Amino acid sequence: MQSSLIGKIEKAHRYAQEKDRVTFSEFSVKFRGENDTYDTSYRDDKWHCSCHFFSTWGTCSHTMALEKILENMLPEEALTTQFNPAP
Repeated sequence: MQSSLIGKIEKAHRYAQEKDRVTFSEFSVKFRGENDTYDTSYRDDKWHCSCHFFSTWGTCSHTMALEKILENMLPEEALTTQFNPAP
């Protein structure tokens, strides 16, 4: 293996440990809930989910779980639940 590739692999391992280097600006996932699979996303500075609860409340267990999973990798405006209360 070339030494330049070894250096990149080592840097990638270091970066993977430094999660504060990454901030999601948008993403989309399929979230497999207990009753169905939902399209859940963060785009245009807002959460979106196809579950019924989200359409009424603007938050749901799927978006809250993603906030917890992604913790410090989300922009401040995405942190809206009791896991990460807004200032």
